[in-house]
Amino acid sequence: MADKNDGFVTEITPRSEDFSRWYTDVVRRAELADYSPVKGCMVIRPYGYAIWELIQQGLDRRLKATGHVNAYFPLFVPESLLRKEADHVEGFAPQVAWVTQGGEEVLEERLAIRPTSEVIIGTMYAKWIQSWRDLPVLINQWANIVRWEKVTRLFLRTTEFLWQEGHTAHETAEEAQAETLKILALYKEFVETELAMPVIDGRKSESEKFAGASMTYSIEALMGDGRALQAGTSHNLGQNFAKAFGIQFQGRDKSVQHAWTTSWGMTTRLIGGVIMTHGDDGGLVLPPRVAPYQVVIVPIQRGDWQTTVLPSAVRVRDALVAAGVRVYLDDRDTYTSGWKFSEWELRGVPLRLEIGPKDIEKSQVVLARRDTREKLPTPVDGLGARVTALLDEIQQNLYARAREFRESRTTRAESWDEFVRLMEGRPGFVIAGWCGSDACEAEIKSETQATLRNIPFGYEGKGGACVKCGRPAVAEAWFAKAY
Repeated sequence: MADKNDGFVTEITPRSEDFSRWYTDVVRRAELADYSPVKGCMVIRPYGYAIWELIQQGLDRRLKATGHVNAYFPLFVPESLLRKEADHVEGFAPQVAWVTQGGEEVLEERLAIRPTSEVIIGTMYAKWIQSWRDLPVLINQWANIVRWEKVTRLFLRTTEFLWQEGHTAHETAEEAQAETLKILALYKEFVETELAMPVIDGRKSESEKFAGASMTYSIEALMGDGRALQAGTSHNLGQNFAKAFGIQFQGRDKSVQHAWTTSWGMTTRLIGGVIMTHGDDGGLVLPPRVAPYQVVIVPIQRGDWQTTVLPSAVRVRDALVAAGVRVYLDDRDTYTSGWKFSEWELRGVPLRLEIGPKDIEKSQVVLARRDTREKLPTPVDGLGARVTALLDEIQQNLYARAREFRESRTTRAESWDEFVRLMEGRPGFVIAGWCGSDACEAEIKSETQATLRNIPFGYEGKGGACVKCGRPAVAEAWFAKAY
């Protein structure tokens, strides 16, 4: 992220001209985040953090409803612990940041700044779990993570980011697998319901699975430029970490057994996903459920508006707040009404509510939808119910629009030549038969830059021939160029 501090963004690059630049312009101009003096790290500004808080609340509520509880574990991981699980260490080694000195003292053992917390949490589970009666353990952590990234982009990939990470321990393999799939389904429902972002859920290939996992599942979304975004992952860790860290318990038959564990997570990259799924040339378009302000009231500044219009605007605000709507009354007299219209459109507020002298005479307000830019004169009487219904309508419309876009950008390739042709540019998802070999997967990536995103449920055992080698396919896989 260095060398990007090029001053305040005053205009937004059109998406069709340069999608990457458009994205950065929107993030900065809408004051979601900014570059920091720390290389690769961002500052999440209040408006961006408010979106993250709403994401947290929605996800946290769902996790607690399924029996999970929150805890907190240390930021630092001793090197000796990190090296206990070989595959895990190998997978994360290039991204680990190390602490070698504390104050004036050189440390006897290096401390890793957590790239993920399986190691430290597994060590504690080994201490806490003694009997089958102690299981299952269903713990989630809201935390920050550090991975030393070479190429960074605001929200999508930064050296430090925020996330939730769940870590569970179970008595049987079947329970661990059920937990893994339960969380994947929870993630899918959450992202589609709250963020209006349609996703494909399925299993990752062996080469794409989490380091040290037995099996990884993901939800994959399609962004507005035709690239895929991994929006969440759920890992069945089998007994790999339990054996590495000694998570053992006395079973019902009195035998000593290793626990079966899972881990799963979602990050602040979801904010980037929202921007790229719904945004347009005007800036952000926020789904109402994660919009810090669902309605912004702009009093029309004509004549003595603070005396004639503002009191009515205050009453409208209070009525909407009473109806459970997140509202901001923009009564600043240092900006014109027209400037405010443009500003709140750029910030993606779902509904702008205009009220002026003529509206007061007619006992109405004017509602302007961000998703369609439609203007709707609306009676003040019953306004709360009308606004809440309209917010639901906007939420559904954004989801339907994103799903239609994904479907229009999803194609099947029957031959290698067709696959290569389809992968030119950023085409979206391409479905193709895959033989299951790492070699074919690697060649596809090398020759087209496309990665196997996942094998959706129901696509196993389908596909005819492998698109690369022609051998029998084990599945129809979904490929895309990705973030």
